[in-house]
Amino acid sequence: MKTINIQGWKRKHHFKFFSQFEEPFFGVVVNIDCTQAYANAKTEKKSFFLHYLYRALKAANSIEEFRYRILDGEVVLHDQINVSTTINRLDGTFGFGYFDYNNDENIFITDAQKAIQEVQSTEGLIPSQAGASEIHFSAIPWIDFTSLSHARSFSFPDSAPKISFGKVTEQDGSKTMPISIHVHHGLADGYHVGLFVEKFQALMNEE
Repeated sequence: MKTINIQGWKRKHHFKFFSQFEEPFFGVVVNIDCTQAYANAKTEKKSFFLHYLYRALKAANSIEEFRYRILDGEVVLHDQINVSTTINRLDGTFGFGYFDYNNDENIFITDAQKAIQEVQSTEGLIPSQAGASEIHFSAIPWIDFTSLSHARSFSFPDSAPKISFGKVTEQDGSKTMPISIHVHHGLADGYHVGLFVEKFQALMNEE
């Protein structure tokens, strides 16, 4: 992790402008083609959720703007960002699970499965231990949403991107899934969200 010199930073004016807002986040919803990714997950007999979550985190880690965070009024750049995600339980509740990103997908999945098992065998929310070096993920697999908002405490200093995945639907043999992406506008713009979507879609298309 390194601290950014804001005075010499190309986003200085953007950061100062949007950081004054009560709500500095903006969000978009896009549809991702997940036909190939879904088929790959089924062929490999692994969780589709973990399959696409790994690719989303890999795409986010490749974009510097998704690794910026605001810490005590300063902008820092993390070397790596990890996962804080909602985990559903059989009783209809959910908890928060945390696990690290790893370049090795098998290690990532193994760590994720341990975290999921822990959340599903306990009660409560189990707040993440990660601090600021995370992305807030959530899955809403029952809803083919076209927009999405998040519960937020405006008194809590939050700058982590929030990425949510919706219901997989099929039409004419192609499967799609909505994805909502919210980012702090002082740290990233629509261009960077576009880069994330492009990289994520490319990873989902890999055979």
